[in-house]
Amino acid sequence: MSPLLFEQETYKIIGACMEVHKKMGSGFLESVYQEVLAKEFRKEEIPFEDQKKLNLHYEGEKLNKYFIADFVCYDKIILEIKSVSFLNKNLESQVINYLKATNKEIGLLINFGEKSLKWKRFINSKPSV
Repeated sequence: MSPLLFEQETYKIIGACMEVHKKMGSGFLESVYQEVLAKEFRKEEIPFEDQKKLNLHYEGEKLNKYFIADFVCYDKIILEIKSVSFLNKNLESQVINYLKATNKEIGLLINFGEKSLKWKRFINSKPSV
């Protein structure tokens, strides 16, 4: 069995999210988790950019429209955080679209809004080279 793509990096990111959820619990606004998670990333020395503008392209041409990801970690993993009662398909589609539009290979969707932290890992199976 081959190792997961960016396994160590995603493990560290999810661990930082678990630490934040353990200390904060659920019920805060997404913006609160965003700020606290940035502090945790700095503490754990996880490189990140928050509120990262993701340019979109169509047939090789840059579009005027763009996405804003909550975080891009290690310059290669898109992290979208939520504080909702449950994760639904629309939220999953958001991360998948981010991956397709940016050609990043890994996306994480983290939900701080439930009693225990929920997360999903997505792989862009057809990134452009």
